[in-house]
Amino acid sequence: MQGVAAEPSIEAKVILLISTGLGQEQFFASPQRKLSCREESTFYRLINGRLSGVPLAYLTRAKEFWSLTLRILPGVLIPRPETELIVEKVLELSSRKAETIIDIGTGSGNIALALARELPQARIFATDISTRALRLARFNALKHNAVRVTFIQGNFFFALKGLDLEEKCDFIVCNPPYIPAGDWETLSSEVREHEPRRALVPGKTGFEFIRRLVKGAPVYLKPGGHLLFEIGQGQREGALAFFDQRWSEVEAFDDLRGIPRVIKARKAR
Repeated sequence: MQGVAAEPSIEAKVILLISTGLGQEQFFASPQRKLSCREESTFYRLINGRLSGVPLAYLTRAKEFWSLTLRILPGVLIPRPETELIVEKVLELSSRKAETIIDIGTGSGNIALALARELPQARIFATDISTRALRLARFNALKHNAVRVTFIQGNFFFALKGLDLEEKCDFIVCNPPYIPAGDWETLSSEVREHEPRRALVPGKTGFEFIRRLVKGAPVYLKPGGHLLFEIGQGQREGALAFFDQRWSEVEAFDDLRGIPRVIKARKAR
């Protein structure tokens, strides 16, 4: 069935833990424990939702990213493991001092909060056009005590107007929408019927958001500052074509499957 997990036994165990409120150690320590009527009802409700194609993260209201358990709600993009590559590359480049970071299109706040945990001296500004996403991101920040992350509503760099950040940022990071409109119907029903299209499809070519990101980032980056963003399969050459003489050290990095996944570029000095 399209949209059902490739590892249903693992997801069933997750749903069972959620239904009972047990931790893994408690779960394995009491294999003969019987479910209460309420726990059994919750279990079957979640299982039926999963069988109908609802993503597990929306059913459990949780998703792990960079070892952080984030609250996830329908209408906000579910973080993917491959996006952690952005965090890895920022950490490799970071001076570990009081840096300034912008996260464009923060969604649930996953990238911003992962960086806040690893770079406690950093000042992070996270933007999103979605009120729902920002409300969720603020909840996750409070949960993880990320006091140095500021969330701002707005589209692209317009959200940053008046904050005096021009040419003062060390990093700009982004997981942009990059799926071409024509590919939407080829996605699994799990994605098409449940995840927000606006967070996945920027337009006809899939490069509309990326083009604007590369064009606008130099206004806010320091000379020598870095832009890092995610791309889709087969988009490496198209994304690299947007960089001009304002940039140096432009590279693409592969994810664990060997697919070019993250573009890194440095603003020329």
